[in-house]
Amino acid sequence: MIDGLDHAQLAMPPGGEERARAFFGGLLGLVELEKPPALAGRGGVWFGLPDGRQLHFGVEEPFRPSEKAHPAFGCAALDDLARRMEEGGYAVRWDEALAPRRRFYGEDPFGNRLEFIEP
Repeated sequence: MIDGLDHAQLAMPPGGEERARAFFGGLLGLVELEKPPALAGRGGVWFGLPDGRQLHFGVEEPFRPSEKAHPAFGCAALDDLARRMEEGGYAVRWDEALAPRRRFYGEDPFGNRLEFIEP
């Protein structure tokens, strides 16, 4: 039986670690985690989520962004996050399909689809 979700992984192109750090660490405020020594040489970067789960980025070549499959992040300050993303040059696409819950979609610096939804 499954007890929960441990982590989600998205792909990034080779050499994208600093862009991932700027977006996920800087803009979204996630904390970077140290990768285990056996995996550190593969590239990529890991982040911790406030609930203890993790978001991993693995290097993929050739790289192709995930345009449909995506993580959905809970965010109580949705309007503030949308504003920060827009100020950072990232497009925000609001969606009302789950009303009354509010959510929007965006992309990370690599073009991977991301969803942000109020709890």
